[in-house]
Amino acid sequence: MLAEGEQLPSTAQLMERYGVAYQTARQAIAALKAEGLVDSRTGSGVFVRRRPPLIRLGSGRYSRRIREGGQAPLQAEAETAGLDWRQEILELGITPAPAWVAEWFGIEAGADTFVRRRRTWVEDEPTQLADSYYLPEVVRGTLVTEENTGPGGSYARLEEAGHHIVHFREELEARQPTPEEAGEIQLPSGVPVIELHRIAFTANGPLEVFRSVMAGNRHTFAYEFEAPE
Repeated sequence: MLAEGEQLPSTAQLMERYGVAYQTARQAIAALKAEGLVDSRTGSGVFVRRRPPLIRLGSGRYSRRIREGGQAPLQAEAETAGLDWRQEILELGITPAPAWVAEWFGIEAGADTFVRRRRTWVEDEPTQLADSYYLPEVVRGTLVTEENTGPGGSYARLEEAGHHIVHFREELEARQPTPEEAGEIQLPSGVPVIELHRIAFTANGPLEVFRSVMAGNRHTFAYEFEAPE
């Protein structure tokens, strides 16, 4: 078995070693590329892809204990795993609400929302694109509108402002990335993304509407919950 970073035999070598036709050897390499297991380097050959750092995302990352301890959700997961992480702010400001965001907030599509767009990096590899939407009046005057939200992240600042979070809802979908997404999080060919929608609720309704596009080969999900009656 080849290790990460090792070069695969050439097509001619595969034909000789396994007694297969040229087309069969080519199809085998193409299948490995489609599954995201190898990289093709022009002029050098095909190499076993290095496995990127894996982030475990569990429901515990949303606990009040975590944010009161000064950690944001992704920060808690990365630091628990001993991984370096950072966040890059892509946009902060008022933006028209997409239709699906507007539906959750009960406003007209295109109405004003405040958005925090960012890209997160773990061990110097981009892992996800994350957009958080809020009603402007909810975040006005808070650090949620600034690049640095302070210890505990946006949820800590919102709860300090009196918005007590009581419930989360998450929806996940696996799909192929758009060309723009693949470029922004540096996805090799064949690697899917996980699109996550999360709604944070107070007793009065949605507080944050969140969308994340995550590299499918860099995340695993683990949830614990009580068995329903």
